[in-house]
Amino acid sequence: MLNNLLISGGALAGIIIAAVVVLLVIILVAWYISTRNAFVRLKNKLEEAWATIDVFLKKRYDLIPNLVETVKGFAKHEKETLESVINARNIAAGAKTPEEKMAAANALTGSLRTFLNVVAENYPQLQANTNFLDLQNQLKGIENELESARRYYNGVVKSFNTKLEIFPSNIVANTMGEEYKKRPYFELDSEEERKNVKVSF
Repeated sequence: MLNNLLISGGALAGIIIAAVVVLLVIILVAWYISTRNAFVRLKNKLEEAWATIDVFLKKRYDLIPNLVETVKGFAKHEKETLESVINARNIAAGAKTPEEKMAAANALTGSLRTFLNVVAENYPQLQANTNFLDLQNQLKGIENELESARRYYNGVVKSFNTKLEIFPSNIVANTMGEEYKKRPYFELDSEEERKNVKVSF
């Protein structure tokens, strides 16, 4: 009888240990799936945030030739400045990766700022040109929207990068491939570039 109780007790202990192990495996699998899904959601938010920036960058690129053409009639002696803006715009429009686009957008911002400062100082008569004023207002709106989109993107990058680096979610991230690596912030290169492009005279 004692042997039967010992066998029953041993079997019960084995069942309890097996149940605990199964429960721990279920909890671990549920955590892994939940963490993996959280990474997927963050990656999709990153792609959405970048797509928004891309839209505003494209609007900016599309507006610049019109702005330059309008100024050309007034600023015939500013050929080098005009070409600099167009070249920066063409490089930016042709950039492929987010990193290339960020660098090109920063270079374009610098060229655009120089261009608008030269125009403001040397051609005050442009204030009376309705086409130029309309383009100027459109550019101002795009710059404001781009700044908001950049802030949102950087916020999502911060959440994504933090989740990638903290334990234990970094374990899951290491199993998910190249798309789940640390992302760069869309930062401006210098203090001068951190100021919005001035589009008012």
